[in-house]
Amino acid sequence: MARARVPGVHPAKASVRLLSTTPARAIWMPNIDRDSLPEDDPRRMEAFEDETDVVIIGGGPAGLSAAIRFKQLANEAGKDCRVMVVEKAGEVGAHILSGAVLEPRALNELIPDWKEKGAPLNTPVTHDSMRFLTSTMSIPLPHPPHMNNKGNYIVSLNNFVKWLGEQAEELGVEIYPGFAASDVLYNEDGSVRGVALNDVGLDKNLEPKDTYERGMHINAKVTLFAEGCHGSLSKGLYKKFDLRKDSQCQKYGIGIKEVWEVLPEKHKPGSVTHTIGWPMDMHTYGGSFIYHFEPERHLVSIGYVVGLDYTNPYLSPYKEMQRFKHHPMVKELLEGGKCISYGARALNEGGYQSIPKLVFPGGALIGCTAGFLNLPKIKGTHTAMKSGMLAAEAAYDTLFGTEEEVTGPIILNNYEEKIKDSWVFKELYEVRNCKPSFHSPLGLYGGIMYSGLETLLLKGRMPWTFKHKNADWEAMVPARDAKPIDYPKPDGVISFDLLTNVSRSGTNHAENQPVHLRIRNKDLPVERNLAVFDGPENRFCPAGVYEYVDDEENPGQKRLQINSQNCVHCKTCDIKDPSQNIDWTVPEGGGGPQYVWT
Repeated sequence: MARARVPGVHPAKASVRLLSTTPARAIWMPNIDRDSLPEDDPRRMEAFEDETDVVIIGGGPAGLSAAIRFKQLANEAGKDCRVMVVEKAGEVGAHILSGAVLEPRALNELIPDWKEKGAPLNTPVTHDSMRFLTSTMSIPLPHPPHMNNKGNYIVSLNNFVKWLGEQAEELGVEIYPGFAASDVLYNEDGSVRGVALNDVGLDKNLEPKDTYERGMHINAKVTLFAEGCHGSLSKGLYKKFDLRKDSQCQKYGIGIKEVWEVLPEKHKPGSVTHTIGWPMDMHTYGGSFIYHFEPERHLVSIGYVVGLDYTNPYLSPYKEMQRFKHHPMVKELLEGGKCISYGARALNEGGYQSIPKLVFPGGALIGCTAGFLNLPKIKGTHTAMKSGMLAAEAAYDTLFGTEEEVTGPIILNNYEEKIKDSWVFKELYEVRNCKPSFHSPLGLYGGIMYSGLETLLLKGRMPWTFKHKNADWEAMVPARDAKPIDYPKPDGVISFDLLTNVSRSGTNHAENQPVHLRIRNKDLPVERNLAVFDGPENRFCPAGVYEYVDDEENPGQKRLQINSQNCVHCKTCDIKDPSQNIDWTVPEGGGGPQYVWT
């Protein structure tokens, strides 16, 4: 897909490197106060402004489904309207990471003739397996009905999203990859007016380089936020509009994923395997997926998900994934094969209890930004797509559904009602107690038993709803109360050191740009995280971004170094930091991972 050009912004230019040659100290990075700058400073230039009916932040399944649905309705009615999608990745799909087994329910509704249009759904699921692992054994478990994958497809979500982008463009949607939305714009009455794209051509000290250009402003009647899990703009919207007032905190997991080319005789196209148990202990939520797809290339997608409410600061989700691959069942599959891709991404696990208020003056949250993952199904693409479709219908009804001219802030009042009347709500309600049940005194075993009872027999009809205990960042115990974990050294064949795998993610950021991982209090990393939790940042980050090094300016002391060049945009640091001292913000557009076959 060709990159579209937006006036006033240059695509980011970047050289491929594994580690930043200019790692940053952990410093607080202020926003630019443009009014205080000299008159001739280019940062004071007026922002170019563009007007649209709808702007969608994020070109993933939810954002593109919303764009397609809105344009379908407008084109059918002969309405002349404009829909824009802003995507921070250099091309549509480049930042997409998922399992992924796709349930085509939403796709059937959105594009019924998707087969004729060449949707890349080429590997139907042919076999399902659920297994409990010990360190040496693989024990088959009854297959929960919610995990039945009959009629589903193993896909490269990266390729599927690229295809969705092509369908959107054919309908007249304007897609702008390589441009990062950095700020929400507000009207004087407090309603959302649109977004500002970030400035490009700033150096690490926020000073303009010769390539500097001011980020443009996109003004819209309706702004839909589809940033994915824990979006940087949505994080501010949650606070400004108190969107969690009537819901519980969101719960998260971190998914570590590799794609392998395995030996032909070991490849079983359409095979889906999920595991629980080893290497997690009974009080830590986690599990794996192993999907065989693309028969021509003998590809296997293998991943491990760890709930970010884990308590031990010495736990490393990345190293747990590497250890998992040495289980006899997994090692036998991978031996003789080749790892070709790596990635990591946080995902929402809160479910029904954590659905926030979805609308606010001028816009709405859709997809993983709002949190519609069906955890027992281990699927969220179909629900994300449906939420985007429903938001588009609500937006169209509001803008064009009556002959009366819309005045004042636009509020998509019927979007939440559409969600509650949809199969998305029904799905999440039926399994609402599965995730919290794993935090009973019986831990993993209690969760398995209760979830089996709920999905097999009760199907959501029980009169109670369990609560999530606390936010994930509150769960970690001090290092003095935890047991260090002795992880085996990677062998370079089945398991790999972190930086080797990061190089497989295609991650790249232009050198000498502002660090996009902002520290609120520069002293907290050493004074609290290192002193109390023994520096968990360098363990929960799956990309080697954070490390404690000797402080050259203060001999005998440590400092936190940020290798932002390595960042794969997973958002784990923003979620799990026990001091809530890290703000993940967007880098220059086009930076980040370049996922292949994910």
